Amino acid sequence: MTTDARLTLDRTSAAQTALEQSYEKARAFIAIASSGIPALEACSAMARLYQVQTCGKCVPCRIGTEQIIKKLDHICNGSCTRKDLDVLRKTATAIAYGADCALGIRVGQLVLFALDSFQEELESYQADNAVDITAAGVPCSIDCPAHVDIPGYIALVAEGRYADAVRLIRRDNPFPTVCAFICEHPCENHCRRLSIDAPVGIRNLKRVAVDKAGEVPAPSALPKTGKRIGIVGGGPAGLTCAYYLQLMGHDVEVFERQPKLGGMLRYGIPEYRLPRNRLDAEIDSILSTGIKAHVNADITGQIPFSDLEKDFDAIFVSIGAHSDKKLGIENEDAPGVISAVDMLREMGLDNQPDFAGKKIVVVGGGNVAMDCVRTSLRLGASSVTCAYRRRKKDMTALYEEIEGAIAEGVEIKELTAPVGIRLENGRATGLVVKPQVIGKVRGGRPAPIASDEPEYVIDADYIVVAIGQSIQSEPFSEAGMPTWYDQLTSNDATIVETLQGVFVGGDCNSGPATVIKAIAAGKVAAANIDSYLGFNHQLEVDVDVPPARHRDIVAAGRALVPERSAQERKNDFAEFEFCLSDQAACLEAQRCLRCDCHGFNTLNKDWGAAW
Repeated sequence: MTTDARLTLDRTSAAQTALEQSYEKARAFIAIASSGIPALEACSAMARLYQVQTCGKCVPCRIGTEQIIKKLDHICNGSCTRKDLDVLRKTATAIAYGADCALGIRVGQLVLFALDSFQEELESYQADNAVDITAAGVPCSIDCPAHVDIPGYIALVAEGRYADAVRLIRRDNPFPTVCAFICEHPCENHCRRLSIDAPVGIRNLKRVAVDKAGEVPAPSALPKTGKRIGIVGGGPAGLTCAYYLQLMGHDVEVFERQPKLGGMLRYGIPEYRLPRNRLDAEIDSILSTGIKAHVNADITGQIPFSDLEKDFDAIFVSIGAHSDKKLGIENEDAPGVISAVDMLREMGLDNQPDFAGKKIVVVGGGNVAMDCVRTSLRLGASSVTCAYRRRKKDMTALYEEIEGAIAEGVEIKELTAPVGIRLENGRATGLVVKPQVIGKVRGGRPAPIASDEPEYVIDADYIVVAIGQSIQSEPFSEAGMPTWYDQLTSNDATIVETLQGVFVGGDCNSGPATVIKAIAAGKVAAANIDSYLGFNHQLEVDVDVPPARHRDIVAAGRALVPERSAQERKNDFAEFEFCLSDQAACLEAQRCLRCDCHGFNTLNKDWGAAW
């Protein structure tokens, strides 16, 4: 039967399919774009993407976008004057405030943002009619705060040279094992493999190296200099600084307030994520260089800071962020309400709270909150709830941590803001919460707004507050160290400019951050302390990185890390992720595109050199 059709089904044509694939590839290229790309070049390319989607009805969008692209190309091609930038800003402003649709408005906003944010690049265009791209380097190593030679150690893993891989990592990071277990792997964010399939499992390959290398001795120190350095704080920043300074030939002493070294590695990270025997072995390796450590040593308490200034040629302060932040709600100091910082510290001191059969509510959405909910389950809690005032997708915790917690039985209550603590007989028995709705973006994330729904109570035997950490900086401020709020301040070289020979870094300087950022701060401080003392020691490693092999690049799946089932692992504190097999590790390592041998970084002769 034939008849005239009033409607027809949509069919995807081959051309439409090809276009969607092209867009997918374009999104992948945007995803791998790193900070090494000239900002205005990227801005011009994005403006073109907007332009091809505009309808052309309104004058600001139809004509203005084309003029913006021409002006950006004019600047990027080596002709930039103050007048060019003024015209560009006026045109972008006209589009941002005069276009009818979101596409046109976004083009204008994009250019205005670039003009306000990339002053150094604009000055370079104005002065030299060019911008330096030779320092672009390798995306993974740039994004690693410690700038580890990642392609190098992956190539070594591919050849089964695990001990050499560990040695190469240690040149820039003395905690390869710690980072193999808990690093947030920012190195994978712009991995160029994303343009083909998925980022290389960089942290997973580091785990292969440290697990299969066996014991790798620390390198020998350079000849003694006679200089003495005091390190206040035995966490990742302090021990990193101590390690490199000791290798440079200086005599280093570390002062740690707690009974054992490690800082937040020991007193803030649960054992199921970082086994204590592996942490102890890593710290022992660092101390084997000759560092002298003093534990239970409270600087500004037992030992005046002024004594350190007299006894040492330089001081590095890295006290971490070991205090909690308050919710600011009624009854939060009542029995039954504990801070995440205190809870995890007690776990590190082997003082486990009695959560067996208890209802636990954790407030917060970061990695510390996830550590608390998953630890509570392992302590035998009957139920664990995470109350978070935004959406789950807005949580700052790693995706795998959130999904792991849910798999183990944690309930995530989204859009749930704490407003009070219910008390019975003077003890907390529930968290009073107010439902939220999501609102406008503020500070990069949609902000919650109180909804019209009534408050309600989440029953709890214990309420754990995990909304951030603060710094106990008052004693150091009283000793003359400058502060900004509770942070100890320095310049970007970790130098305290108002005090002779004093440096500061890590969480107490940056605010609570990641382990790898603390390690990077310790490395920077070590180099600058060495220079301050009148030296220029170079730390090298005698490892030959295999050359890149030319081969066809085809899509390949990313290796999955084996792990224990959620129902098994939630009952104990044993590690739950395992090392890749030799075969899986070799295949994963071969996915690396060896960006260290291709691209702009080959023009930068300083990349990957001794420091």
